[in-house]
Amino acid sequence: MRAYAQAGYHVYPINPKESTIEGWVTFRSLSDVPIAELDRVSVYVPPQVGLQVLPEIAQKTVNDVWFNPGADSSEILAKARELGLNVIAGCSIAALGVTPAEVDATT
Repeated sequence: MRAYAQAGYHVYPINPKESTIEGWVTFRSLSDVPIAELDRVSVYVPPQVGLQVLPEIAQKTVNDVWFNPGADSSEILAKARELGLNVIAGCSIAALGVTPAEVDATT
C-alpha cells in the first residue's frame, strides 16, 4: 500500500477483519470499494484464498490483476484468465520501480 501511495495511486486495502491498516480505512471486500474501475488489483493472499475471491475481482472493471510471489499458482492464473482478467504474475511493488526494502526504508 505504501509503495502505491508513494507512486500517486489511491489505495483501497481489503481486509475483512481489520478496520484500518497503517491509517487507511479498509474495506471488507472488493465489492465494497466505491470505485467503478480500478487500475490494479494486487493479490497478496495464498492461491487457495485467491481462488475464492476471483469471481469478485471479475465483477469489477480492473485493468490489471497482479498475483504477487506466493499468491500465484498455475491454477489461479489459469482461472483468472478464464474469467477474462488481465493477469500479471510478479511483484507489483517492483513494477513501480522500487523494491519492498526501499518502501520499508522510507517509513
